[in-house]
Amino acid sequence: MRPHKSALSAVVAAAAAASAFRPGTTQRSAIPRPVDRRATALDAFRLKEGEAHNMFDGPRPLVLERDACGVGFIANTSGDEEFGTHKVLMQGLRALDCMEHRGACGGDGISGDGAGVMTQVPWKLFSEYRDEGCPRPGVGMVFLPREEARRGAAMDVIRRVCEANDLIFLGWREVPVDYDVLGPQAGGSAPSIWQLFVRAPSRLDDTEDARDGFERTLYLVRRRIAVELKAADLLLKEDGSEEVYFASFSSQTIVYKGMVQGCVLPRFYKDLRDEDYTTKFVIYHRRFSTNTNPRWPLAQPMRVVGHNGEINTLIGNVNWVKAREKSKAMPDDKLNDLFSAENTANILELCNTQDVPNVLEPLVDLDRSDSANLDAVFELMTRSRHTAPCAIMALVPTAYENEPSLANNPEIVDFYKFHGGLLEAWDGPALLVYSDGKSIGASLDRNGLRPARYSITKDGTVYMMSETGVVDLNEADIVSKGRLGPGTMINVNLKTGEFKDNIAIKSEIARRRPYGEWNAKGRKDVAKMEFDDGRLYDDATATFAQGTFGWGLEDIGMQIQDMAGSGKETTYSMGDDAPLAVLSERPHTPYNYFKQRFAQVTNPPIDPLREGVVMSFAMTLGKKESIYKVSEKGARLIHLESPILNSNEMKRIASFAKEENGGFKQATISTRYALSDGPEGIRQAIDAICNKAVEDVRSGIEVIILSDFAADQSVLDDTTYIPPVVAVGAVHHRLIAEGLRMDAGIVIETGSAWSTHHFAMLVGYGANAVHPYLALETVKQWHGLDRTQSMMKAGKLSSTTLDKAQQNYRHAVENGLLKILSKMGISLLSSYQGAQIFEAIGLGEEVIDVSFKGTTSRIGGVSLADIASETVMMRPETASEKAKLTNYGYYKPLPSKGEYHANSSDLAKLLHDAIGLDKSVSAATNRDNLENDGVKPKSVANYEIFKKSLEGAPLANIRDLLDFESDRESISIDEVEPAAEIMKRFCTGAMSLGALSREAHETLAIAVNRIGGKSNSGEGGEDVIRGKDITDVDDNGRSSTFPHLAGLKNGDSANSFVHQVASGRFGVTPEFLVTAKQLEIKMAQGAKPGEGGQLPGPKVSDYIATLRSSKPGDLAQLIHDLHAVNEKAGVSVKLVSSIGIGTVACGVAKAQADVIQISGGDGGTGASPLSSIKHAGMPWELGLSEAHSALLSNGLRDRVTLRADGGMRTGRDIVIAAMMGAEEFGFGTIAMIAEGCVMARVCHLNTCPVGVTSQKEELRKKFPGTPEHVVNFFMFVADEIRELMAHLGYSKFEDMIGRSDLLKEDDAQISRIAKTKGITLSGFFSSIPDSKDDRAFLRATPAEGGGLKNDVVHINGFSSDLDREMCNHPDVKAAIETNAGDYALSFNIKNTDRSTCAMLAGDIARKYGNKGLNGNLNINMYGSAGQSFGAFMLPGMKVRLTGEANDYVGKGIHGGEIVVLPEADAGFVAADSSIVGNACLYGATGGDFHANGRAGERFCVRNSGAYAVCEGTGDHCCEYMTGGVVVVLGTVGRNVGAGMTGGIGYFYDEDGRFEERVNLEIVKYQRVITPAGEAQLKSIVERHFEKTGSEKAEAILDHWDEEVGKFWQLFPPSESSSAVVAATILGEVVKVSAIAPSEELCYLPVGAGLNPDQTTRCAD
Repeated sequence: MRPHKSALSAVVAAAAAASAFRPGTTQRSAIPRPVDRRATALDAFRLKEGEAHNMFDGPRPLVLERDACGVGFIANTSGDEEFGTHKVLMQGLRALDCMEHRGACGGDGISGDGAGVMTQVPWKLFSEYRDEGCPRPGVGMVFLPREEARRGAAMDVIRRVCEANDLIFLGWREVPVDYDVLGPQAGGSAPSIWQLFVRAPSRLDDTEDARDGFERTLYLVRRRIAVELKAADLLLKEDGSEEVYFASFSSQTIVYKGMVQGCVLPRFYKDLRDEDYTTKFVIYHRRFSTNTNPRWPLAQPMRVVGHNGEINTLIGNVNWVKAREKSKAMPDDKLNDLFSAENTANILELCNTQDVPNVLEPLVDLDRSDSANLDAVFELMTRSRHTAPCAIMALVPTAYENEPSLANNPEIVDFYKFHGGLLEAWDGPALLVYSDGKSIGASLDRNGLRPARYSITKDGTVYMMSETGVVDLNEADIVSKGRLGPGTMINVNLKTGEFKDNIAIKSEIARRRPYGEWNAKGRKDVAKMEFDDGRLYDDATATFAQGTFGWGLEDIGMQIQDMAGSGKETTYSMGDDAPLAVLSERPHTPYNYFKQRFAQVTNPPIDPLREGVVMSFAMTLGKKESIYKVSEKGARLIHLESPILNSNEMKRIASFAKEENGGFKQATISTRYALSDGPEGIRQAIDAICNKAVEDVRSGIEVIILSDFAADQSVLDDTTYIPPVVAVGAVHHRLIAEGLRMDAGIVIETGSAWSTHHFAMLVGYGANAVHPYLALETVKQWHGLDRTQSMMKAGKLSSTTLDKAQQNYRHAVENGLLKILSKMGISLLSSYQGAQIFEAIGLGEEVIDVSFKGTTSRIGGVSLADIASETVMMRPETASEKAKLTNYGYYKPLPSKGEYHANSSDLAKLLHDAIGLDKSVSAATNRDNLENDGVKPKSVANYEIFKKSLEGAPLANIRDLLDFESDRESISIDEVEPAAEIMKRFCTGAMSLGALSREAHETLAIAVNRIGGKSNSGEGGEDVIRGKDITDVDDNGRSSTFPHLAGLKNGDSANSFVHQVASGRFGVTPEFLVTAKQLEIKMAQGAKPGEGGQLPGPKVSDYIATLRSSKPGDLAQLIHDLHAVNEKAGVSVKLVSSIGIGTVACGVAKAQADVIQISGGDGGTGASPLSSIKHAGMPWELGLSEAHSALLSNGLRDRVTLRADGGMRTGRDIVIAAMMGAEEFGFGTIAMIAEGCVMARVCHLNTCPVGVTSQKEELRKKFPGTPEHVVNFFMFVADEIRELMAHLGYSKFEDMIGRSDLLKEDDAQISRIAKTKGITLSGFFSSIPDSKDDRAFLRATPAEGGGLKNDVVHINGFSSDLDREMCNHPDVKAAIETNAGDYALSFNIKNTDRSTCAMLAGDIARKYGNKGLNGNLNINMYGSAGQSFGAFMLPGMKVRLTGEANDYVGKGIHGGEIVVLPEADAGFVAADSSIVGNACLYGATGGDFHANGRAGERFCVRNSGAYAVCEGTGDHCCEYMTGGVVVVLGTVGRNVGAGMTGGIGYFYDEDGRFEERVNLEIVKYQRVITPAGEAQLKSIVERHFEKTGSEKAEAILDHWDEEVGKFWQLFPPSESSSAVVAATILGEVVKVSAIAPSEELCYLPVGAGLNPDQTTRCAD
């Protein structure tokens, strides 16, 4: 930085002095940590005074426990029995047993993660507690202490509170249980389980209103009991978990649940087997938890809800609920009257339930699971006179905007508009089953990311389930089959038995109040307006202002230019190799101390590009009324179309302050303060703005504008500012604490927001909207530059007006925000607001407490004064015409100045000198004439120089703050295991062919295979030729099979050890899967963590397009699929370091993964948005340590191998990673450097000068690398490791794994720069369990033989038994052996049979590759198929399923035929009923599919070759389709054809509404206008009729001339000139089947009449 002049000198000096930071400590929470199983405390990382272990600090649902589940209900109200039947319960228990695969077992392999049922209170069973005066008393199901004295004391408290509130105590009943059936973990923590019975006073009539009053009293008394138990120290155990817990307390419903497997539940609870246990309904739930420390209260159902999914906005939801409750007030004497029916209603609608902990238990608490918190709010809403469906509609709203299905129901839209302003959605993938005792129902989240099917039988019974087939039903008895689509619901009235579907429920509820009138009267809208052309500052002042706010030259030259010029974020590459902000010697804005969190494998992200229809930016300003008592006042809000505001929109908002225009009072609070106040002045300034905000809101202000705007240069000279994210966070949390946050909205008017990450943080920490005045000013300044105008004239930039440039900028920010939301699985910006979905790295406790309460910051860091100092350090020297912004070099390295970058051209040169690589030697020059292909001898001396350059470099990573501290004497290097053994642990990163050239990709694979390591294909498939060893190498090291490579040896292999299956499923064929030794699942992780990588269009060559010929799904199912298709290959799952990764890793281990890879957040090689590269993902040091610790503490560490990667360059990095728990190690960028990469950082432009990342032929010829170069590098790393091992005294590498006690903080390194002095690593790293003496985790489990983990592959259990039976059938073996003949086989199938046919496909692919069989295996199946039925099938396999199937039918099918049809005597109309689930034919590359019924969401997603017919679909049909033909003979959901770039679709438009459901971004549609198109369609429909007997197909064919006019043909531009689309095309072959021998129909000249032969379908 340049020195500042005199006026600033004192301030800078004060800043420097203040930078002698006070040692900070990381934020700690009261949340209990997992059971501590460490034998001894670690010797290293001793806790300092006042510190505590903090690895698992944070909300429990994030860091300790997540779950995914199976859930459903059965309801039969039509019988004569008053209290229902035992049959309903038994059917529910049977369904629970059939969902066992959706749950999991604890670390002991026996205890379940949780199972339970909710039913009507079984009054026959409880007859002794009923009488005429009280036929339905209140029943509490209570978990109590096993220790008798504490149990007795708790019972006394419960009875006392009940009697104090006029509840007449009838007695206790000990629930009959059998503890012997529990596993060790569940048994060790099992409570004593009792029921209590209370009756209401006789004066309470048994009317519905009185019953509601009684329910409210029971509800409030239960929350009062918790307060009294806590006061008596009886509520919680020592570890913080509940010791007394009410599973239910109601006169209508009761919950039986526990930490058991589903099949064990009725064995444990003897009541459930009693014939007197009768009920009219049952909700059943089976839980899969990522944590194996059992907590009985976390089993489900909860008190009113059974939840399958995750609430991604939980922290924000909890904060907003607390803000609401804090803002209410009611006198204590009223609060204590919990019985009066009228008073209980008032309490629920008005009272402060959060801030009187001496009266009522807090409503929400981040120590509870997300399901428990959602349940608490839902329960409160139902008790406050919301109906259960109404509460669900408000809490989990549908994506109502532009929803075609609501076109005729404006009242429903009005309902959502009204409630959207009152309540933030609880957003995330969720299937919710609920009952308040009056009704029972189910609702699905707005994205439809959880399966939900239902059937209705003739006797009126409704069966709703996560999977069809869990209850054995006779199809002749079924009158209707359906599914829940995105945002839809069903409901059964338990009194009348009336069943209602989505529209009927919502319309009835929406019509109860005049929401449309209320909205029209009270709502004020701010639509997007034109941008001002006028400038705020002259150029000199603008540049000075930019400098004070931290702008650098790169921000304008890269980000503003791309965003304003093209409306897109800047794309960049090569990851983030700059130091963490807290370690940087350069000043950083506070934004850079935060990393975005993102969805990992348990929680799918959303696709914002193609499924943006479910997302919304809508935000509000103003006072929000109570959600518990709906009134007209709730509509009085200002609604914003966009959260990114311009000056005209700010004026529009200001106009609403006038009484006649709404009377929204507004106030602007400046966040600037005097520069002379010094760094310590920031705290006083923060207090001042918070106090002013509180004062303003109390005086009636409804819109607060926090502004750092300076009117002119003089203000800029004399003042500095509170960074806006610090300011908004402080004000937001202060208003929550004062109970005022719901009374006002906050607008941030700032010059310090230009990147999408900045806007996300401002909204995420509480802002309702942002006015980025300086960013818009900068766009104007940029647009007016001569250089900009010249580039527009030259065509290098799109020519834009000034208004359009500002529109582009806003559009880019909005799209960037969508991406950030979507990768966390969040759809609504209003739900993201205040959700704080970030992790801080390098912020001290003071900063967190003031502005970022609830955010995790685990290594301490800077103080507020330090932030103020950094802010001042960014100020320019003076304002002048010639002044330029500083180029900080944060993105592009600047030689000898700017930010440090670990990977540089200088580093590449040093490594090349060491390994003997000359970048000028290549196929394009003189390689063929040089000895050994120009590979020079490796140089140990040069490697030492390379190594020393890294050792003396500036601080960049957490590991730079660590040093070794051995527990033994050094040994001779001769005693250390050889380098060859160490190198077997080396892997290459998952870099795809496409991101890399063929030369680079294959060279890496050959090199890693030579050393016995594990190469990785990356996403996108792999050429089958690489599956065979190279045997044709001549004396010059050349192969005719791989002529583009040099330095080869006979016996080399280019086959990647690890074949990657990514969320895109590109290139995934059966042969690709069976030729792998390990299969890696990458779910939206890669160059940009949380999103996956990009492959720019220019890099898609014909070769790569061929390999990739072919949406995030359920992880456990995908692992199952891969284990099925290739039982010999282990399955690895790639995760990216982020808070909570430990609990995710536990879930992955329990889902039977073999390897878990922890990648650092520094990203990878591919193209990515710049803000994603810089701001997503945490260092691997944190993620690896957390994953290792969580797995070890949960008894799961021996099930998996841990692999780490991310910026590893040296042997020192490897040894540190090993000590933190890693067993294998990935090399990415550095491996590319070892084969010639020069760090030009143009990977995304396809212009790599040495052909490493280019697909251009002329550049690929410049590739200088050979396998020997890469092997040389790995040898150097292994030798360095051996030297370190000798120094530390260790002869075997595995003896260092998990030994974090051999590490210590390096005080000298921590003191290198002022900023780092507040860092403390001991709180985090001292949490790693001590494994010094117990090394059992390094071997496989005893049940798996206890050998080396690499020698053990987990296999599927009972869910693959049917597959094994098929594969072992003599006829199947004969068919595969002879590759000829036709064989017919029959099998029964059930929903627990998953991935059926995948194992058979694998056996065929191993022998014949993707070509499949010449003969035919005709397989008939009967029943309900489990998930992934028919996955990866090949030609020669024909499967006919009579019955139904669940999700992912035909996943990855490459050939063959799947037919699904109902039983012949089915009582329902097939065409109207669901027969297969979601995501059918996901990633299909061939084959035929016929379903005589409807399919779910995302039918044929990423289909590239299958020919498929069904009779209706849900949303997103043909999404990302690239080939094949789809025919849909019924209605479809919205967003048809999104991202579709190939193939043809035909859609029968019987309701005339198809056009409004198409996504026209790429595709077009027309009627079937060509003879070829009509012939193709008719032949496929005929084939469908012949295969299925479809009545729908028959009716269409019977009246073909009339019905063909109802079809629409859908096609992308790539198909616009095909014969079936264009009437001018003659003589083209038309396909009607993917499996017919010729795949042809005929030649169809335009206008030719079709003879009978031509119209006949292709014969099989």
